[in-house]
Amino acid sequence: MNVLILGIDGYIGWSLALHLLSRGHTVAGIDNFSRRTNVGSVSSDSAIPIPEIGKRIEACERILGKKIRFYEGDILNYDLLRKVFSEFRPESIVHLAEQPSAPFSMISREHAVYTQHNNVEGSLNILYAMKEFSENCHLVKLGTMGEYGTPNVPIPEGFFEVEYRGRKDLMPFPRQPNSMYHLSKVHDSANLHFACRVWNFRATDVMQGVVYGTRVTEMTDDTLLTRFDFDESFGTVINRYCAQAVIGFPLTPYGAGHQKRGFIDLVDSIQCLTIAIEKPADRAQYRVFNQLDEVYDITGLAEKVVEASSKFGLKVEVNHVPNPRLEKEDHYYEVEHNHLRELGFRPTRKIEQTLDIILEDLLRYRERILQHKDAIMPRTKWVEAKSPKPVGELLHERLVAYDGDISKISQKDGLASTHRLSMDGSGTKA
Repeated sequence: MNVLILGIDGYIGWSLALHLLSRGHTVAGIDNFSRRTNVGSVSSDSAIPIPEIGKRIEACERILGKKIRFYEGDILNYDLLRKVFSEFRPESIVHLAEQPSAPFSMISREHAVYTQHNNVEGSLNILYAMKEFSENCHLVKLGTMGEYGTPNVPIPEGFFEVEYRGRKDLMPFPRQPNSMYHLSKVHDSANLHFACRVWNFRATDVMQGVVYGTRVTEMTDDTLLTRFDFDESFGTVINRYCAQAVIGFPLTPYGAGHQKRGFIDLVDSIQCLTIAIEKPADRAQYRVFNQLDEVYDITGLAEKVVEASSKFGLKVEVNHVPNPRLEKEDHYYEVEHNHLRELGFRPTRKIEQTLDIILEDLLRYRERILQHKDAIMPRTKWVEAKSPKPVGELLHERLVAYDGDISKISQKDGLASTHRLSMDGSGTKA
């Protein structure tokens, strides 16, 4: 099968490419290296050194005997997509070419606009390229469990039956995203659902849980390893904990640490995506897979990393920090995830086994993590506290309210009464 991977230079994209090649598929990829650029912009880097794409592709051919066809560019460039579709003729497309970080999307207005523009318009370009060149092509889009939020009811796989005023219908389950990134993915899902209903496309929307791990089976040489991010923006929680453990930092659950999420090993994420590719949706079918293995709370995960670290002689503590995110910290969380299991998914290994592999790999690159240790702690806040007004401005407001009688100003105004000042708000402490 001709499989086109959008975002092939990334954490999951590169891992998936190697696995699909080993299964006999023909693989092409597109990337503009924005993941490298964006991680650099937050003063971080991959803990595992990653060669430039040409050397990665050469290593793949030398070690695995397999070729990857690569196109450098941005999916916002529709002319590039036309070129790739007309030359490669993909039978399956895996869309991983999106800005994937919730914290990054919340840094500023510019980061939010970039995220929405890149993700939503890029995905629309893909749909129109399919419409123009390959309507029968199957699209596998990487969504996120974060689209759903944390509702106080079980989360179905995309759809649920609704009864309202005596009538029933099967409808998309409501989305409650908590970041501009997750909101962009909700827009993507709506557009993809539209394309399947109106244009008879076939697509699989993969609501992926949090992925962790450093390698897949095909990575038999260091030059084939995938990237590993650990900073507050791009490092997922287990990977970030492991990096903290390796450099002697305390592990930092956010807030109370009772947030529950679905998690999946990198090896099993690749297994699930492969199943979705090799067992495609039908024409006019929009199907949703909740892709996860186990549900954990983030404090429980920290304790697992502490236990795993002790095997390597690492003494690790857990230190809760204020939560920079706007999220429920103690909540109900039950997720249906049966579709992939019905198609053959079986978990490969226990989380404890993977933690051993991650820590062993990261210990080799401890110095690289130390070089960027300042990028680990959370700096991006979902809701910034409003800056207090300057004392002079506040005093001026009070004086106006009290007709210039300074003796009326007291502690209840949020100010000490021990200031001498003029009506322009200037003054000194008595």
